[in-house]
Amino acid sequence: MSYPLVREHIAQGVFFSSITDKKFKYNRISVNLIVPLERDKVTDRAVVPFILRQGSKRCPDFTKLNQRLCDLYGASLDAGIDKFGEYQIIALGILGIDNRFALEQEDMVKECAELLAEIVLEPDITDGKFNEKNTELEKQYILDTISSEINDKRTYSLVRCKDIMCEGEGCSIKKYGYKEDAQKITAQSAANAYFDLMKNAQIEIMFEGCGDPTPAKEIFREKFAGIDRQPVCVKNYCGKMQQGQVKEIVEKMDVKQGKLVMGFRVEGVTDYKKMNAERIAMALFGGTANSLLFKNVREKMSLCYYCAARYDRTTGLMMVDSGVEPENAQKTKEEILNQLAMMQKGDFEEKDIQETKMFLKTALKATTDSLGAMDSWYLAQVLGQTEVSPDMEIELSNQVSKEDIIEVVNCIKLDTVYMLMPNDEKEAE
Repeated sequence: MSYPLVREHIAQGVFFSSITDKKFKYNRISVNLIVPLERDKVTDRAVVPFILRQGSKRCPDFTKLNQRLCDLYGASLDAGIDKFGEYQIIALGILGIDNRFALEQEDMVKECAELLAEIVLEPDITDGKFNEKNTELEKQYILDTISSEINDKRTYSLVRCKDIMCEGEGCSIKKYGYKEDAQKITAQSAANAYFDLMKNAQIEIMFEGCGDPTPAKEIFREKFAGIDRQPVCVKNYCGKMQQGQVKEIVEKMDVKQGKLVMGFRVEGVTDYKKMNAERIAMALFGGTANSLLFKNVREKMSLCYYCAARYDRTTGLMMVDSGVEPENAQKTKEEILNQLAMMQKGDFEEKDIQETKMFLKTALKATTDSLGAMDSWYLAQVLGQTEVSPDMEIELSNQVSKEDIIEVVNCIKLDTVYMLMPNDEKEAE
């Protein structure tokens, strides 16, 4: 089975990747700016794609930009921020119909690529500043996004555990940045962040869809030609080993339901075959409704409201989180560790493995049904310096044995236990 993505170097630190699938009627193009997560820069950088999405020099307000999108048969723009290991990803994308569906035989790939290139490379900047109104609007969006984290106590607890666990590591830096820094964003500081990104980011342009990617590739090749850049080189993340004594932190807040989060280091799992086995192991442990944590800790023992495990191969971290009554927190922690110990001894059935593989196979098949999901999948392959398609991942999964799972589960070491518990007051909100 051949790897379907084609990646080419088109300018200094700029790469164009494409994958063609004729079942789609649309094409998606994304421009991804990848830079190291830096505490003093992350917040200003986070606001940049959302300001860019508001318009360009030719379309300095969203009304004019929206008209351009309507003229492209309702093409849509999106902007976002993501993380990959110790890197921040600043992304802008456009989705439009393919040429064969245009009424006047317009070259939709070319026109969508031109608009996206214009938005990225010709922003509405005057005298070194973004538009003040757009900056204030998107600054508030970043502030709201950061503030919303604490409102979702499950997400907040996961983030806090990772903060404690990975203190001093780049992967602990928040992708949207920090409230105190967001409050200081100005039209000039955001523009400075944009100029810094254009000079220093590694740029990955992704094309997915049914059309011919060549016109888009040539447009971006031409637009980036001659731009003086000093791009970073994205490297694989090297996670730390478990640091010895397990850190245990309890924090109090006005909550009704306690949160227990356990952070683990997955040590020595560096090649892709082992990562694939670890992914299956984590799904079997706590990633599905048939997982050991769900069936035993939640259902049989009724120790918690939910209990789930998630594995991030880019950082080598596994997080297990559960919602608990305070009096059950310690029992839940002990039983999670007991279930892990049982897995490490091979105390699970072959049918459990097959059910887990079927669940993952369905999820992987769904990846190829969405252009956005394909964009995320293949960008992760590029940044992780691997070449595995969803179908290839399924093949690898089929080859994983019980012994493989036992081997990778024994690479897991508990690092940090974080508990968010109700205040002692009786009337907790």
